[in-house]
Amino acid sequence: MSNDLFFCLVTVLFYICAMRKLSMDELGRKSVEEFKQASKTPVIAVLDNIRSMHNVGSVFRTADAFLIEAIFLCGYTPTPPHRDINKTALGATESVDWISYTSATDAVAELKEKGYKIFAVEQTEGSVSLEKFATIAADKIAVVFGNEVEGVQDAVLKLVDGSIEIPQLGMKHSLNISVAAGIVLWEIVRGRIGK
Repeated sequence: MSNDLFFCLVTVLFYICAMRKLSMDELGRKSVEEFKQASKTPVIAVLDNIRSMHNVGSVFRTADAFLIEAIFLCGYTPTPPHRDINKTALGATESVDWISYTSATDAVAELKEKGYKIFAVEQTEGSVSLEKFATIAADKIAVVFGNEVEGVQDAVLKLVDGSIEIPQLGMKHSLNISVAAGIVLWEIVRGRIGK
């Protein structure tokens, strides 16, 4: 086979097999009203003294993507509306329900009263590695994400049912809170899809 013919066949195959992005219409996006009416994943993200508005906005966007029940914004965690939250949330502050609490301990106490199992995302003695963390699809779960520097407060750790740790293999044993939220929320939601 000549090089020209080979090149021509490769080019044709490339165009036949090339992927195309889906349009916004093809993605099946929900409107805010459809999102509000949709059955939610019974998961609540509790943000414990998160200082970065961009991190808060990113968690809103992740919560929208996975159709989680709500976000609890605790302590000095910034609340919407704010342009820096909106910059990363891209409208998710309008779709995802949220409540502001003066402290994460108040939020956790209320969640316990409502029958939620509560897990801190933190490196603690006895923490369960994320790949070994299993939940039953019907379980109502809350996950607490801590401050960018200090992590989840000790007072909150005393109240939770357990801790989840994201396995990390490199030199740095910490992740940005918005990255950690994406990983943990996906892992919890992934096991519930289609059930």
